[in-house]
Amino acid sequence: MSTAQPEREVTHDAAEAPAVVRGGTRGGRRGGDAGNAVKRGAIGAVVPLVLLALWQWSTSAGLFSAVQLPAPGAVLAAGVELAGRGELWTHVGISTQRVLLGFLIGGALGLAFGSLVGLSQWADRLLSPTIGALRAVPSLAWVPLLILWLKIGENSKLTLIAIGAFFPVFTTVYLALRHVDRKLVEAGRAFGLTGLKLLTTIQLPAVVPAIFSGLRLALAQAWLFLVAAELIASSMGLGFLLTDSQNNGRTDRLLLAIVLLAVIGKATDALLGLAERWAVRRWA
Repeated sequence: MSTAQPEREVTHDAAEAPAVVRGGTRGGRRGGDAGNAVKRGAIGAVVPLVLLALWQWSTSAGLFSAVQLPAPGAVLAAGVELAGRGELWTHVGISTQRVLLGFLIGGALGLAFGSLVGLSQWADRLLSPTIGALRAVPSLAWVPLLILWLKIGENSKLTLIAIGAFFPVFTTVYLALRHVDRKLVEAGRAFGLTGLKLLTTIQLPAVVPAIFSGLRLALAQAWLFLVAAELIASSMGLGFLLTDSQNNGRTDRLLLAIVLLAVIGKATDALLGLAERWAVRRWA
């Protein structure tokens, strides 16, 4: 009996050891991920800070006139002025709403048509040539037609942004589904999966990274099409702020609109990137 008790104590300690190790590993991984995120953020901030310093230096050295290139402080002052009057947040809110709605509509249609054409040879032969031709049409070419059909309200603007978001999603989903591993599909069919159930259970999860690549391209395209959309008799939005500032010679506000488009576009892309990482862990 004198030897039984030490054996139980050793066994107990050995059973607890893996849990401690696993807990330490998870904690170390979380700490490592946070550290890597900070490093990536610091490295990513280098180029914007260098560009900002060059911008300030070039204006201070007199390389450009105040009309050609206002100083960063003048652009900031223009933003504070517009924010104080409540106009800045109106422009930002309206443009963001238009982009998100158009992106959701275009992305959903791109996912639906990309799935259809990617899975059906008949639909591929019927629709691919037409969609490929429409994809080559420049964004501004749609503006007069949308004004004629949908007038100058919100519907024409949302339609143009949706057109811009449609094609990247359609193209990536279509091409990804054409290259899904046939063994995965055959395994799904062996378990009795067909049609929509096979698509949502096997085929779409297999192309999750490609879907999100298309969605991120579509979101960037939606911000690009926003400026063209807000040329359609718009009186609010960042695209309107761009054109109005150009017409009035307010280069400071023009640069402010460009900076805001860049910052908000990057912020929305970062949020979509978080959703992508979650989806890849969940399904891919």
